[in-house]
Amino acid sequence: MVDSIRVAMIIQGYHPRIGGAEKQLGAVAPELQKQQVEVHVLTRRYQNLPPFETIDGVAVHRLPIPGIKPTASIGFTLAAMPVLRRLRPDVIHAHEMFSPATTAILAKKLFGTPVVVTAHRSGALGDVERLKRKTLGAQRVALFRDTVDAFAVISREIDDELAAIGVPAAHRVFIPNGVDTRTFAPLAADDKRTRRAALGLPDVPIALFAGRLAQEKRLDLLVGVWQAIRAQVPGAMLVLVGAGAEEAALKRMAGAGVLFTGATHDVAPYLQAADLFVLPSAYEGLSVALLEAMAAGLPAVATRVGGNPEVITHGENGWLIPVDDPAALQAALIAVLGDARYCANLGCQARARIVRDYEIAGVAQKLRAMYLRLLEARRAQN
Repeated sequence: MVDSIRVAMIIQGYHPRIGGAEKQLGAVAPELQKQQVEVHVLTRRYQNLPPFETIDGVAVHRLPIPGIKPTASIGFTLAAMPVLRRLRPDVIHAHEMFSPATTAILAKKLFGTPVVVTAHRSGALGDVERLKRKTLGAQRVALFRDTVDAFAVISREIDDELAAIGVPAAHRVFIPNGVDTRTFAPLAADDKRTRRAALGLPDVPIALFAGRLAQEKRLDLLVGVWQAIRAQVPGAMLVLVGAGAEEAALKRMAGAGVLFTGATHDVAPYLQAADLFVLPSAYEGLSVALLEAMAAGLPAVATRVGGNPEVITHGENGWLIPVDDPAALQAALIAVLGDARYCANLGCQARARIVRDYEIAGVAQKLRAMYLRLLEARRAQN
C-alpha cells in the first residue's frame, strides 16, 4: 500500500496569473499536500517571475518559453523533461489538452510515468473542440485518447465530449472543481454592511460578476440590460470584478450603477459584499468563480452551459437562463435581485449545495484516490 505520492502538475500559468484553472490548482494543491501528496507545479516562466519559488507550501518550477507561440510550446516541453527526470513523480497531471498534455505524454514515453489530464472548458472554445482545429488535430486527439491513463472530468458536458472522441468510460473519472468553504463563506448582515463600506460600496442590491472580461462571457448583454434592471430595482449596482480584452468597450457602454474594480487576487470580500452572482457566459467548464460565489451564500443567475446546470437547480439555489437571451437575463435578475427575501433564501440553498458536494478537501481526496489507483496499477504491471 502506498502512503505518500509525488505528483507533477503541469499548467500553462500559475499564481500570480489568475484564471479558473490556475485558481483551482492553487486551491487544491495545498489541500493535497495535507493528504500526503507531494505536489510540484511546472508552469511557464512569465516576465519578472522567479524560476523557482514555494507558494503555500507547494514547489513551483517556472520553465522558459522562448520565442513565438510554436517554439515557446516546444521549448517548454523540452525544458520540462530534465525537471521531471530529476523529480521522478509517481503521476503527472496535465491541466488542458494542449502543451501541458503533450509534455506529460512525452514524459510518459521517456519515463513510463502515468498521466492524468484535466480539460477545463467545453463547447466551441473548450479543449476538445480547439484541439480538433489545431494542426494535426485528429492525430493529437487519437494520441491523447490512446495514451492518457485517466481524464479527471469536471463536468458532464466535458465527459460527453471525451466519450464522443472515444475515451473509454473506465478512463473518465468524474472529479469536479472545488472550493474552500471556510474562505468563501457568507457574512452576517451587520458584517456585510461593514464589508461594503470598507470596499466603498453603497448599501443597495448588488449583483456581481467575477472573472475575465472576455467576449465569451457575454458581459455586453449584461451591461446592456442594466439600466432596465435599475428601473425595476431602484439603486441596484452591478460590480464587475476582473480585467480583460472587453474592458474598454464595456466601460464605454456602461451607464449609472455599473462599477469596474479591475483585477484582484482576493475576490472573497467582494462576494461577501454582494447579493447575487451573475454568469451570462456562452461557454464554461465548471466555473470556479461560480462555486466561490455560491459558497459565499450568493444565488447565481447563469446560463445553461458547461457544469452550471449540475450545480444550479433552477428556482431552488439560483436561476438558469438560455445563452444569448438578454430578455431572459433581465427578467431573471429583476425576479431574484428585486426580492431580497427570495434572494437570501436561494443563497442559503446555494451554499448548502457547495458545502455538500464541492468542498475542496473532498475534491483532493478523490484526486488522491485516483493517483493511488494509477500508481498501484503501474506497480502491478511491473
